[in-house]
Amino acid sequence: MNPDRPRASSDSEYRRIVVCADDFGMNDAVDAGILRLAELGRLSATSLLVDGPSASRNLPALLDTRLQIGLHLNLTESFGQPGVCLPLKSLIQAAYLRRLPQDQVRDSVARQLGLFRTLTGRSPDYVDGHQHVHQLPGVRDALLSILGADAAAGLWIRDTGRPRLAGLPWRLRAKARVIAGLGAAGLRRRARAAGFAQNAGFLGVYDFKGGIPAYEAWMSRWLAQARDGDVLMCHPAWGGDPQDALAAQRQAEYAVLAGAPMARWLADHRLEIAGTEPRKEPS
Repeated sequence: MNPDRPRASSDSEYRRIVVCADDFGMNDAVDAGILRLAELGRLSATSLLVDGPSASRNLPALLDTRLQIGLHLNLTESFGQPGVCLPLKSLIQAAYLRRLPQDQVRDSVARQLGLFRTLTGRSPDYVDGHQHVHQLPGVRDALLSILGADAAAGLWIRDTGRPRLAGLPWRLRAKARVIAGLGAAGLRRRARAAGFAQNAGFLGVYDFKGGIPAYEAWMSRWLAQARDGDVLMCHPAWGGDPQDALAAQRQAEYAVLAGAPMARWLADHRLEIAGTEPRKEPS
C-alpha cells in the first residue's frame, strides 16, 4: 500500500487512493469510528497518537484489522507526555525562527517512534504529523535522521504539498496552500534524497464545519479529482466525546465515509481504496 509503488498492468482499470483516518488513540469515539470504517472497507490506514488516552486500550482491535498503521507525530496536543508540546502557532513560529530546541525535538521524535514499536511490535508503515508538524523545519530533519534505514523497509511519509484543489471554494484552497507552504517542499526534497516514498497528491483539507451536507460536497469534489497514489485524510468518529471540540464534525465524517453515496462516488470515478481489495491467492 505504498502510494509510490509501481502499478501492475492489470491494475490499470482503477486508480488506487489511500484513505487515511488520523488520530487513533485520541478517544474511544474516534477509535470506534475508525474500527467500524475498517470493517466496512472504507479505510486504508490510520495514524496512531501513541500518547493518546485510548491508544493502548483499543490497539488490540486495531491490530486485528488490515489497516496500515502510521505514527501520528504529535508536538502540539498535550496528553501529559514528556517532551516538546506547544500550541501550533507557537511551534510554527519557533520552527521558522530556528528556536526549536533540537535535542528536545529529537528526543520527542525518538520517544514516540520507540513507543509506537513497543505498542505495535513493529515499525510504522508510514509517518505523518498531528496538525502536519512532521514537515516543519527542525522537526523534519530530526524525523528523517531518526527513521534512517526505515526507507529501505518501505516506510513512506505524508506529503501535503500537492493538494488537489479543483472545484473547492477559495477558503479551502487557501487553507490547503498554507498547510503545504509550511514545509512540504523542504520535506519532499529531504525525504526523496533519503529514499523515502511519498504520496502523489493530497486530499481532505477543509474547515471542519458544515456537518454532513458540507462534508458530502467536499468528498464528492475530492474523489472527482483523485489520482492514483493520492492520500485522502479524514478524521471520523462514531459517537461523541464531550472533551472533543470536533466531535460533531467527526461524526459527520463517519456518516459520509460509511454511507452509500461514498460507494457510488468511488465506482463512478473508478477509484479503489488501497488495501481493501481482495487478496489474491498464489497460483
